[in-house]
Amino acid sequence: MLLPLAIMQPIKGFSQGRAAFITSIILAGIAHILNTKSLSVFSNFPGRKSATIALPHTFFWFFGMWMAAKFFNLHYTVWFLFMAGCLSLFLCVSYIYYRNKFITTYAYLPFGRASSANQLPNVNWIRLDNPALPANIRINGIVADLYEPMLDKYWQKFLAQQTLNGMPVYNIRQVEEFLTGRVKIHHLYENDLGSLLPSPTYVLFKRAWDIAMILLSAPITLPVMLITAIAIKLESPGAILFRQNRVGRGGHEFCIYKFRSMCSDSEKNGAQMAQLGDARITRIGHIIRKTRIDELPQFWNILKGDMSLIGPRPEQKIFVDQFIQEIPFYDYRHIVRPGISGWAQVTHGYAADTEQTQIKIEHDFYYIKHFSFSLDILIFFKTLKTILTGFGAR
Repeated sequence: MLLPLAIMQPIKGFSQGRAAFITSIILAGIAHILNTKSLSVFSNFPGRKSATIALPHTFFWFFGMWMAAKFFNLHYTVWFLFMAGCLSLFLCVSYIYYRNKFITTYAYLPFGRASSANQLPNVNWIRLDNPALPANIRINGIVADLYEPMLDKYWQKFLAQQTLNGMPVYNIRQVEEFLTGRVKIHHLYENDLGSLLPSPTYVLFKRAWDIAMILLSAPITLPVMLITAIAIKLESPGAILFRQNRVGRGGHEFCIYKFRSMCSDSEKNGAQMAQLGDARITRIGHIIRKTRIDELPQFWNILKGDMSLIGPRPEQKIFVDQFIQEIPFYDYRHIVRPGISGWAQVTHGYAADTEQTQIKIEHDFYYIKHFSFSLDILIFFKTLKTILTGFGAR
């Protein structure tokens, strides 16, 4: 953070006062620490991180410091913060680019569930047919099904020795969750359900955070909602808002609000999931669904306590009843408030059938298991990317 000072001081001197530069150094230092810390935390979640994720992170923290300076009426140098932000962005992009150059290499024991470990993404896999590590290959860890009876005393001795040598040994279940961002349905045994209970403290914090974010964003979202309402009314007859009962926290039904993106008689033949190229979607509907503007009326659902900004997407009762019969533990996703965006939405996209829904449920279980502020912030940044790219929209 001293580099911008070294650049600016010969050019501008201390015309704005030493106090302004000292304040700017402190603000920029805090923003850079938070920026790098958040990127470090997010790197622990599944998925290969693109260097572009550093841009919203850097903007978020440095803009926050600038807002803090304005709010507390501190003397600061805006050019200093701008240059420090650019430098922080450069360092973070370089870090992610450097990190992505190196692919993790795991050795796996081809027994039990670990026999198909080499199909998991973002890892270079080495198969071990004998209890010995290959020479001249850097191994970052060993993956095995530690509950597999075929692991005889020779393999057990090998794993124990590698652990003593400092080599990490992972159970396949742990690695599957980390690399895919999903908690498999058959992992939810009775003794696991208690560990998946969300933190009551964070539930309260999340509720307060949701309300604060909606109120702070109101000057931006309200004009967008007004323009959208006018456009929908001008394009086609019918109500501006679409109302529908969905299943929320605790399995209780509530009325969800969305901007109408389909023709007014879209469900005359009963409830059905949207498909690619769905003829029921209007021209305005295509735009607001792709940009997720159609979800903005759900801010009212959040203020009422029916929903949250981040969480599993709520489904219609008719589909919930169907999935409960077809997918084990499906209704466990109702242990947290449903959200406008969620881990399944930003990683998997839209689900059009039972098989895809099961995969989304596994993502929802991962979210519940790792229910935290850091994961919510990561989903928020991924949601921004989703809005810009239209990922998963139907």
